[in-house]
Amino acid sequence: MLPPDTGLPFDDIRALIATMPGPDEGARGAALKRQGELVKPPGALGRLEEIAVHVATWQGNSMPTVNRPMVAVFAATHGVADRGVSPYPGAVTRQMLDAFGTGKAAVNQICATFDAGLRVFDLALDYPTPDISREPALDEKACAATMAFGMEAIAGGSDLLCLGEMGIGNTTIAAAICHGLYGGTAEEWVGAGTGSTGDVLARKIEVVRAAVALHKDHLDDPLELLRRLGGRELAAMAGAILAARHEKVPVILDGYVVTAAAAVLHALDSTALDHCLAGHVSAEKAHGAVLERLGLKPILDLGMRLGEGSGAALAIGVVKAAVACHRGMATFAEAGVSQDG
Repeated sequence: MLPPDTGLPFDDIRALIATMPGPDEGARGAALKRQGELVKPPGALGRLEEIAVHVATWQGNSMPTVNRPMVAVFAATHGVADRGVSPYPGAVTRQMLDAFGTGKAAVNQICATFDAGLRVFDLALDYPTPDISREPALDEKACAATMAFGMEAIAGGSDLLCLGEMGIGNTTIAAAICHGLYGGTAEEWVGAGTGSTGDVLARKIEVVRAAVALHKDHLDDPLELLRRLGGRELAAMAGAILAARHEKVPVILDGYVVTAAAAVLHALDSTALDHCLAGHVSAEKAHGAVLERLGLKPILDLGMRLGEGSGAALAIGVVKAAVACHRGMATFAEAGVSQDG
């Protein structure tokens, strides 16, 4: 799907936010009723019951499916990578895309395990966005267009969308977005990322501090914040989340960078992420703090911090199991089991 063309890029995005469909309460009620009739004590499957009802609610189907899960990985390059904010050079982004293409990255193995599709989006890797501590990452037109491009992630009829990213320097970008949205200090939002320590970590903190200070007079508008402090993959992921909402596709978010992109939508409308699940909480120190602000409880906590959609992809297994139990278990009546005490 694409936003309507009004000639005002961010107005198109705001229109999509304003017209987001809400939860299907009929599907939710029917799914809850079925959960109460399945041959188990009430609540015995814990969060699996909650997840099944969530998927039913946002697919608009009391008997939901996870037959076509899709992991979409968005890759971009960032000018801040040249500031020495990561122990790896920016060229690694392209090299990792090559690994995705040959099926040799971690996310390839996880997708194969859970029979999930994988799409990788190259967002102009040869043209890094500018250093956000010196100028905006994108202009309004480019940011809106990249969000629209991200909306194509749902093309092909997926019934569950998992979001991931790849981009050396993008935890610096995520930290800047969170610092801009939530305040505090740069140190609170900057973590190790791919392994930043010592002078590298100090440079990363300074870049985030400088970026937020440079753009501080323009951060009240979340879309303006996104275009100034963000990057192409974050804009595209925000677009994908928004498109999934309109197409009744539940979303699983991956780690810190994906969650930072989602936080922009939440800042625009506190209900914008109601169709989303948090696949995991990463080892990146600020990820849990952002999830708490967004009201998202992670499915997994495995100390992962790889990115590339790996945590979201791994959560597919749990979501599939939740839906399979919801659809396949017998009711007390079907099993001939008495519910009397």
